[in-house]
Amino acid sequence: MTKLTEYAVDVIRAEAKAVAAMAGRLNEQFDKAVKTILDCNGRVIVSGMGKSGLIGKKITATFNSTGIASFFLHPAEAMHGDLGLIQREDVLLLISKSGRLGESELVIAAAKRLSIPIIVLAGTPNSEMSHRADIVLDCSVEKEASPDNLVPTSSSTVALVMGDALAVALLKARNFTPTDFAQLHPGGTLGIRLLKRVEELHHTGTELPLVKPNATMKEMILEMTSKRLGCVAMINDSGHVDGIFTDGDLRRVAESQNDFFGLKADDVMILNPKSISVEALLDTALALMEKYSITQLPTVDSDGHLVGILHLHDILKSKLV
Repeated sequence: MTKLTEYAVDVIRAEAKAVAAMAGRLNEQFDKAVKTILDCNGRVIVSGMGKSGLIGKKITATFNSTGIASFFLHPAEAMHGDLGLIQREDVLLLISKSGRLGESELVIAAAKRLSIPIIVLAGTPNSEMSHRADIVLDCSVEKEASPDNLVPTSSSTVALVMGDALAVALLKARNFTPTDFAQLHPGGTLGIRLLKRVEELHHTGTELPLVKPNATMKEMILEMTSKRLGCVAMINDSGHVDGIFTDGDLRRVAESQNDFFGLKADDVMILNPKSISVEALLDTALALMEKYSITQLPTVDSDGHLVGILHLHDILKSKLV
């Protein structure tokens, strides 16, 4: 390990130690902060200067991504008209290492005038800003990870982690589910996994490769080839799937049978194949395919009737994986 790597390890350990120390200081103020945000009928306004402001922007993004309406208010911009963004139903979340009022004084004054709750992520708990707040979350650190104890390192990490702790606690308190998260991220991979359903991609109607129990091998091969799904399905008179025969099954039969063209559908069909509801998530279908090493899945309605066939290629095209 080089000297530079050793120094990097020291930085990581110092910041981890600072975060762990903060965890030991959590108290009823944290619960009060969570309840205050839960009871908020407006937005969580996050504000801070310098590095604290950058941390605030990330906390704002995390809140929004988990369904807590939030925006970042720069203290300097607030002094030139943006104070009008603050409404009576809001909550103000301030982040500061020093705790000096500075540019944030007018933001605090506006919040006081509107009687909205003020939460401070305080790097200095006993400070001017903390004394003006309703709720103080102790984000102090013994020292920064930098050698001169000047560059905000441990202190900014601790503030960021406290913001994450608030967001996740709020998530738990609101029973926020992965599906809820996906609703807010419809364009990402998670959105595809948790929002797209089998019925959006499966093949139905005339695209279905269907054969009767007495179909010949030639008829099965022609149907499989024309429908281009790598399989044929056999259904009974009630519309339920009795069996499935795939291109992989065809190769295995050809290898093991000398006169396989004399076989009929009900001689070679794989009975009681795996199937999936048309309302199931694509992610569920993919997991089923991976578990049983299959590439086609019959899709069925609530009564078990065949509706369509989903192919692994359909899922791959959806960019689920």
